[in-house]
Amino acid sequence: MTSTEMKAVKGLDLERYMGRWYEIASFPSRFQPKDGVDTRATYTLNPDGTVHVLNETWNGGKRGFIQGSAYKADPKSDEAKLKVKFFVPPFLPVIPVTGDYWVLYIDPEYQHAVIGQPSRSYLWILSRTAHMEEETYKQLVEKAVEEGYDVSKLHKTPQSDTPPESNTAPDDTKGVWWLKSIFGK
Repeated sequence: MTSTEMKAVKGLDLERYMGRWYEIASFPSRFQPKDGVDTRATYTLNPDGTVHVLNETWNGGKRGFIQGSAYKADPKSDEAKLKVKFFVPPFLPVIPVTGDYWVLYIDPEYQHAVIGQPSRSYLWILSRTAHMEEETYKQLVEKAVEEGYDVSKLHKTPQSDTPPESNTAPDDTKGVWWLKSIFGK
C-alpha cells in the first residue's frame, strides 16, 4: 500500500473535535520518555479558525508539555489533513517545526479517533476518556491495519483513573522529546 492510498476522514466537524483527548496507544518514539504516563492533548479553536494544541505528559511526577497550532493543509479540501506547527522551547530563536496530522478515523459520536501521518511512522489512538473498552480498542487497531500500519509497534499509554491536573505538577522544562516524538526529527 502506498502512502497516497491512505485515507483521511472527510467533513470533520472541527468544533466537535475540540477539547481533551487521551492517548490510549501510540507508536513509541525513541526520544519519548519510556515512563511517560497520562499523555493527552487539548485542542481549542482560535478565532481565526486555527487550532491551539497543548500536548502534555507526566514523567516521574513532572509535567512535560509543548504548545502549537494546527491548520488545514488545504483550506479548500474537506479532508481532515492538518498541519501542526510547534514552537520549540528551549531553543533561541524559537524554531517552528511542522508535521502532518491526519484524522484517519473518528466515530460518529466523536469519542474515539485514529491519527496518523502519510509516512506511517507515527500512529495515535485517542479517546475522550482515559480508558477504553478492549473491544473498541481492537476495532480502532483494525482501522489502522486497513490504512497499512504495522500495529505490532503500538504501545499502550498508562492512564491514571484520576487524570492529573495541569497545574499541580512541577513542569519539565526540557520538552524537546515531544517534538522529536511527533515528527521524528
